[in-house]
Amino acid sequence: MSVTLIAGLGNPGREYAGTRHNLGFAVVEALAAAEKLKWEHESHFNADLARWDVRPRVTRLLVKPQSFMNDSGHALRRLVDFHQAPIEAVIVVYDDLTIELGRIKVSVTGSAGGHNGVASVLEHLGDGFVRYRIGIGAPRPPEMDLKDFVLGKFTPEQNQLITQQLNTYVDGLRLLINRGPAEAMNLLHRRDHHEPENA
Repeated sequence: MSVTLIAGLGNPGREYAGTRHNLGFAVVEALAAAEKLKWEHESHFNADLARWDVRPRVTRLLVKPQSFMNDSGHALRRLVDFHQAPIEAVIVVYDDLTIELGRIKVSVTGSAGGHNGVASVLEHLGDGFVRYRIGIGAPRPPEMDLKDFVLGKFTPEQNQLITQQLNTYVDGLRLLINRGPAEAMNLLHRRDHHEPENA
């Protein structure tokens, strides 16, 4: 069986809903809703999972690790081992403050860039997983503590943009899943972030 793991990063708990750091959760939740998938908590993996059977013996598994952000990789390690999935079959969706608000970038290598969730995934899985990075912009004011920034909520104007872009994020993620990172990079990086992703 071929399994693709699509993991959104975030922190569990209602107090973190809507924060910048939970954008990964929001995008995989939107994809699951679009596909009418049901979330179930799997305590063995300490993760919420939504199973997406595309065709016989081809499954996509949407994942929300339920540990805190800095231990996100632990659940993914268990899932990778259980499904015997190759590292390149793992897509990690997360917020990135080095990218302009609203933009999308896809990459397959690189450092954690100060993102504790990505650092945990690198620690537990190593490099080679696919990164679906969604821009949240740099802190304003620039001297603002990074933890306060990523655990804070979007301003009303930013939230409106994120809400408008949610379908774009889902369509871009579909493109990545269906066509692979090389084609996704080629198409998504060329598009203006206000243009719909009709993939």
